[in-house]
Amino acid sequence: MRKGSYEWFERRRKTKALELSKEQIIKALDTATLLHQAVQSLTHGIKEDVEQRIQHLFETEEEVDKLRREVFKEMSKHTALTADYREDILHLVKRLDTLADHIKDAARCIEMLQDILIPQELIQNMLAMTSTLVECASALRTSIEKISSDPAEAVKHSIKVEEIENNIDKEYLNIKKLLIKHGKQMNLGAIIIFDNLVEFIEQAADMCADTADYIIILSSREQ
Repeated sequence: MRKGSYEWFERRRKTKALELSKEQIIKALDTATLLHQAVQSLTHGIKEDVEQRIQHLFETEEEVDKLRREVFKEMSKHTALTADYREDILHLVKRLDTLADHIKDAARCIEMLQDILIPQELIQNMLAMTSTLVECASALRTSIEKISSDPAEAVKHSIKVEEIENNIDKEYLNIKKLLIKHGKQMNLGAIIIFDNLVEFIEQAADMCADTADYIIILSSREQ
């Protein structure tokens, strides 16, 4: 998982709070890739690999949550950072913590479904949806990295996040239709869990878009 260039953080006075914030943001965005990798393993029927990737995701999400708490604690100690800047950081951290929560919930659904026979059309469409989520998270990552070094580019990538999120909405609705199509081949419990799974992925994408909107606000202050 790449570290990237978080100049918005680096050009300010370095503090433990800012270092923790960078780490939290990186790990939160990484959960999208970990989810996609778990679905890839699921499509190939590699149960052991699915379990390992999901466990890695759970551990990463726990780190994200722990880092969020540490950021909040450290931010309360420092007066070197302005109140507005501290608030900006906390808003980002909270949004990305919620993103990781949604992805963790999606992974729990995959964990419950891995021994259930699911129509391949549904599996392949879910794989496409998680792939698009990775694309969405990647655009958001770039947007955050560019807040200070190139605000216009940050806005450009934030708009791209919105466009990708719209694609996920379309994939989400298509999977809903496929659930009706294949409903007779699945038991009710599997249908409900699969429906929850795509709901969580869609909510994760919504949180990416919500964060992107906030990046546009932050970027406007840097211009």
